[in-house]
Amino acid sequence: MPNALHADDPNLMFATAFKEALRRRGLPLDHVRDHLRSHGISLSLATLSYWQSGRSQPERPQSLRAVDLMEPLLGLPSGALRSLLRRRPRGWVPPHDPAAVRGVYGEDSDVEKVLGDAFPDLNADLRRLVVHETVDVNEYRLIDEIRVTVAVRAIHDDARHLTVIHTLDSWKAGAVEVTVPHGPPPSIRFRPELNCVIADFPFGRRLARNETAVVEYTLRSASTAGISHQHERRITTPLQTYLLQVRFHPLAVPSKCWHYYRRQLGIKPLSRRFAPLDDSGTTHLLPTKCPPGAYGVEWQWTD
Repeated sequence: MPNALHADDPNLMFATAFKEALRRRGLPLDHVRDHLRSHGISLSLATLSYWQSGRSQPERPQSLRAVDLMEPLLGLPSGALRSLLRRRPRGWVPPHDPAAVRGVYGEDSDVEKVLGDAFPDLNADLRRLVVHETVDVNEYRLIDEIRVTVAVRAIHDDARHLTVIHTLDSWKAGAVEVTVPHGPPPSIRFRPELNCVIADFPFGRRLARNETAVVEYTLRSASTAGISHQHERRITTPLQTYLLQVRFHPLAVPSKCWHYYRRQLGIKPLSRRFAPLDDSGTTHLLPTKCPPGAYGVEWQWTD
């Protein structure tokens, strides 16, 4: 092994060895990505780049399998890279990783287009703990109100606000509003070309590391054009609890509803099961210890 393996910072030992092996073999990251893809593992160039720089390290089962497959490609003995991965202490909170966000949204997503240069730092100083959403579908078969409560924990000192992004099923200029029941009002930006609204909710005071805060807000749309077929929440870091309630107007009750989970936007759900409605026309989804991915309710209209 090269001397670079004995870097002073043990957190960088894997990154240093990976980078040195790439240099010695003269392999670009896209070659590594394609090699992994040929073995059924899909990782973005951003993820591999973060491993190389030490900004993040492989931890999930698929990522660890990727490390095993990279070792012979890089001319390293079995276990040479994996042995350099540090076991995280209990309760350890991973650093903000834009590659993990891309793992849910995909490359060049609408969210990345909306945020531009701010995307890598999206809520980098926070972790969501609990999210509760109540979604109302009106008589026009369109989502017209979303009420959200989010509990967050600061992972760095001086956390100031939570940024949220909602994609709307339809857009009408001046027809969308975001309100809070108390506290300072949010800063709101609209991107009609992407059917997106972005809101920054200030906490009212700066949070110190490990402090928690609760953000409540309501998004309303007065538009009557279009039809809604689903609502989902994109989760980019592990979440303790997610509660989604969807309520249908008595004049717009779907014929069927399903709960689903998918690891990334645009791919087939890993799980999808029938979701009955109660007498009030409501269904709910309540996963706990949620891994990253998209959780939602989908429904079908009779015509």
